[in-house]
Amino acid sequence: MEEEAKPIRQSQRRLNPHLQEVVQAEVLKLLQAGIIYTISDSPWVSLTQVVPKKSGITMVQNEKGEEITTRLTSGWRVCIDYRKLNAVTRKDHFPLPFIDQVLERVFDHPFYCFLDGYSGYFQIEIDVEDQEKATFTCPFGTYAYRRMPFGLCNAPTTFQRCMLSIFSDMVERIMEVFMDDITIYGGTFEECLTNLEAVMNRCIEKDLVLNWEKCHFMVHQGIVLGHIISEKGIEVDKAKVELIVKLPSPTTIKGVRQFLGYAGFYRRFIKDFSKLSKPLCELLAKDAKFIWDESVDPHFSRAFPLDRRDSLFIVKN
Repeated sequence: MEEEAKPIRQSQRRLNPHLQEVVQAEVLKLLQAGIIYTISDSPWVSLTQVVPKKSGITMVQNEKGEEITTRLTSGWRVCIDYRKLNAVTRKDHFPLPFIDQVLERVFDHPFYCFLDGYSGYFQIEIDVEDQEKATFTCPFGTYAYRRMPFGLCNAPTTFQRCMLSIFSDMVERIMEVFMDDITIYGGTFEECLTNLEAVMNRCIEKDLVLNWEKCHFMVHQGIVLGHIISEKGIEVDKAKVELIVKLPSPTTIKGVRQFLGYAGFYRRFIKDFSKLSKPLCELLAKDAKFIWDESVDPHFSRAFPLDRRDSLFIVKN
């Protein structure tokens, strides 16, 4: 927290009846688990947010009849709007791994295990003196977190530091870890099984809880950080490509920035991405007029040819 930062107390926000039920169920669950507790005198109060929650993977057919993996929207996630608290928080600059480097280290193996942490952030306790800063308000009262919630600006780096401290002797040797996603690999079935045993024993030793519904064992490929990795190479996640291709043409500068962010995630698969995106980037220049024509049309069929098979893979040497 920045020195002499003035406490920020926000009033609760209206929720529609359905989301109010979602918040009530979440509050009761967290209270019973001891993750939150009631508080009435905190000088720091933030607002409640409810966003769609995606969980599980299914196979669906796209318009070309191809089978693609798609994440299902299974419910709602209750989180807290900590933007005002984050604005006065001293930032933790512990680095997160580069996605491309993680992918290059995990592909080119015949067997994988994918583990997912159960409510990852909640496994880290907040210092008693700082718990009141994580206070939130909702229609049912005011509560503070005992354990680290989603939404805090330093939560990702804090969690990554914790995970690396737990698996420091295993990372880049038998596994990779990015936040609560753990990827274990091996050159043979027996080697992968041995590596899995070592990681599971470490989880037991450190009381790290896993979400068994999102864990996959002894498989030949899987999704890592939005990419499909296997012994063959690194492939784009077709479900994400389908969503990007179907995006409507942006009508504002903000929309252009969002589209460039989506497309840029797979820029390594797109030849001459900087040239193709130049007309879009020019729209972001200061005092530039927003004129939309064929030269800046964002659909992949014209500007970003991700549907070409020779663009889908980065293969091993």
